[in-house]
Amino acid sequence: MSAQPKMVADPADLSRHRAAHLTRARMTAILLPLTVSLIVMVLVATAFGTVHISLIRAWRDASSPDHAILFSARLPRVVMGIAVGAVLAVVGVALQALVRNPLAEGGILGISGGGALGAIIALIFVPAIGFGDAIVPLAAFLAALVSTVAVYRLALVDGQLEPFTLLLVGVIFNAFWGAAIMLVNSVVNFYYVHTIVFWLMGSLEAPSWHEVLIVSILGLLGFAVLMYRARELNLLSLGDSAAAELGVEINGLRRTIFVATSVMIGAAVSVSGIISFVGLIVPHVLRLAFGSDHRLLLPASMIGGAAFMVAADLIARIVIAPAEIPVGSITALCGGPFFIYMLRREGKRPLSL
Repeated sequence: MSAQPKMVADPADLSRHRAAHLTRARMTAILLPLTVSLIVMVLVATAFGTVHISLIRAWRDASSPDHAILFSARLPRVVMGIAVGAVLAVVGVALQALVRNPLAEGGILGISGGGALGAIIALIFVPAIGFGDAIVPLAAFLAALVSTVAVYRLALVDGQLEPFTLLLVGVIFNAFWGAAIMLVNSVVNFYYVHTIVFWLMGSLEAPSWHEVLIVSILGLLGFAVLMYRARELNLLSLGDSAAAELGVEINGLRRTIFVATSVMIGAAVSVSGIISFVGLIVPHVLRLAFGSDHRLLLPASMIGGAAFMVAADLIARIVIAPAEIPVGSITALCGGPFFIYMLRREGKRPLSL
């Protein structure tokens, strides 16, 4: 009786299997270089700007102009860029998992526009009724939540989520929120015009440490919630029926994503305005590089989104210095061609993650 030939595994298959299996060593090997790149980007963005400063003199001499510029203007802006970029990228990952559409993103779906409208209305009418500025993030959150639920519900066709219907609904909501913001702009006094234009174009200009703290705390809370449900987000990519059979409570998971992403978008939009495409570019690039496991993709997108936003804001500050370009214009110039590429690429096959 002849011996059965010994099966030899294909080295390429073994390599793909090891790459697909998430281990602590693999997470470290991916997240550590991303973190180093973020640190380098932060140091560069802190050192350069419309005004040249010495970081050493700013650190050593508290009475120097360099110290005032660094700690009162430049550093809060860089940290705000970290917070906003991380929030927008993580929200993009969560929304793409929710609707199983790699083209989903808060700005594209009109959710950021809804949050911006809520923030603008609160900013204009809150002083008249005597409440503090703390109501602005709350108004942005509520408007973003309404936008998220409305976009999702309107994109359902016979109980099924249609990817291109979702994009069409997002375009319609973007146009509607933009028209509503311009309507508000036309009836308010000149004092608010600059603020409204700021919200439409997206900017990280002159944030306070208080605003940085609010966005950072709300962003970290939302990220923690999404990380806690990361395994269920993985199962959700299999489809609602398959995920439910594997023990996922679909409606509860959707409510969690709705609330978490709305809180995060509301917090970001209330201080930065509408900054689009960060949640599209960063997750997609990282998904192609490292796979779709949300246990890895969420933290990687948080770090990558922060680095991307800091880099975009640095470009916005120095490209036509001493004037500056709204950072939303930089991200749109990057994201527009990228969105067209993805739309053409995904149009050749069913949209899925």
